[in-house]
Amino acid sequence: MTRILIVDDDPHLLRALTIALTARGYRTNAAPDATTALRAAASAAPDLAVIDLGLPDLDGINIVESLRGWSTAPIIVLSARHDETAKINALDAGADDYVTKPFGMGELLARIRAALRRATPADEQPVITTAAFSVDLAAKRVTTAAGEIRLTPTEWHLLEILVRHPGLLVTQRQLLHEVWGPRYEKETNYLRVHLANLRRKLEPEPSRPRYLITEPGIGYRFTPEAPA
Repeated sequence: MTRILIVDDDPHLLRALTIALTARGYRTNAAPDATTALRAAASAAPDLAVIDLGLPDLDGINIVESLRGWSTAPIIVLSARHDETAKINALDAGADDYVTKPFGMGELLARIRAALRRATPADEQPVITTAAFSVDLAAKRVTTAAGEIRLTPTEWHLLEILVRHPGLLVTQRQLLHEVWGPRYEKETNYLRVHLANLRRKLEPEPSRPRYLITEPGIGYRFTPEAPA
């Protein structure tokens, strides 16, 4: 079932959108602010997001940028800002469409259907296989020779970001921003704890990691081809 993240600080509009989308068979996740939205996205990656810009804690642009850092899901901005600059900034940040308030529910639903039709098919999401474990990005499963490995939502989000950038350095700041949000970009201890848990679950020798490599003081790197 298609999962749609709805972010808006207007409780009446949030409820109306939730009812309208749920009635049409979508699974919805509603958030009244940016912090809740980022946590919801970290727990269950959306297939599409509808995001208001005027939120009480952060500008909606921050959510667009955060999601776009690790997700290809379509993003529709739904905002009362009518000026051209706001639209340009949202689209440049990674939004796929921009709808101004007030809007017609029928038009928004049509734009959602169109965005989902253009979305990256699930079968383009690869299965990343190493000698020790496999990561199925579409099914959101991690398996080893012993069977499926249970990860927490945070562990999965971190792993997903890293395996989507094989061989590349992903900075501490990028990981913290995308998983926990912009307020947590200095909480590097979060990364140490959760990466240690991931290594314990996935690495043949957690004390000598072969796949989830630390670049001291900078970030982390997923190396699918383990060094000899």
